[in-house]
Amino acid sequence: MKLYRPLYGTPGIEFRAHCSTLHNSLYMFDDEILVNTQIYGVSAPLTPVLHLRRVAGAQLVLTYQHSFEKVWASAVPLPRQAP
Repeated sequence: MKLYRPLYGTPGIEFRAHCSTLHNSLYMFDDEILVNTQIYGVSAPLTPVLHLRRVAGAQLVLTYQHSFEKVWASAVPLPRQAP
């Protein structure tokens, strides 16, 4: 969270904490998602990032979005604070 501290207090940005075991980091915007995969024994900055776009008839982006929404709904908002 220390890396995101400059974004604290920025309108439209919210941070939440959860207890789920996740195996990817998801960065979603519009109809696209960046998925930072995890590989055992490899630091996150060194692992592949998948750039996915929603296309008609495909379910992969929707599957990631639904997964995110389930975790987000049960997560606890972190208090807004200045950097």
